[in-house]
Amino acid sequence: MNSKRSLVRRTAAVAASAVAALVLAACGGNSDSSAGHDGHSKESPSASASASSQGQQNAADVAFAKGMIPHHRQAVEMADLAPSRAGSAEVKALAEQIKKAQDPEIKTLSGWLTSWGEEVPAEGAMDHSEHGASGMMTAEEMDKLKDSSGKEFDTAFMEMMIKHHEGAVSMAETEKADGSYEPATKMADAIISSQTAEITQMNELLGKN
Repeated sequence: MNSKRSLVRRTAAVAASAVAALVLAACGGNSDSSAGHDGHSKESPSASASASSQGQQNAADVAFAKGMIPHHRQAVEMADLAPSRAGSAEVKALAEQIKKAQDPEIKTLSGWLTSWGEEVPAEGAMDHSEHGASGMMTAEEMDKLKDSSGKEFDTAFMEMMIKHHEGAVSMAETEKADGSYEPATKMADAIISSQTAEITQMNELLGKN
């Protein structure tokens, strides 16, 4: 009996130690795999950094996109008036050029905001408090432009668009200084370059240069 009992005990002890070994192995396996996950997580920032070498957006990038969308929309709205109202072929061509540049930028800016989980400004949504700072036209100024034609339209359009462009250049300069999302700072560069050139062109057409 004794030898049987001791055999049973020995068998139980062996079984228990085998279970313990399995548990340890499993734990070890877990720690290995978690080390593997840790290794992964250590790699992923660099992997994601290379994948998103464009940089993470910051508050300045969001403000730039949200401010530039309604700003561009108004410039396009102004440009849309030119074909039926402008007297000068140069003004018509300039309006077409402005529309071609700014329409795609509105789509790009809207896409960024959506991908960042931000709201795209609604059509017609404009911050009237920013009219002075950003060169945006008031409703009255837009009505005046709509009611003019020929040389009167050309002069009003260019004077308003110069002010409008100056506001956009200022917003783009702020983005270049404070933004961190590379495509947005590149767009800011393009806006500064193209709109500064258009300001010069409009001043020349107005005889101000």
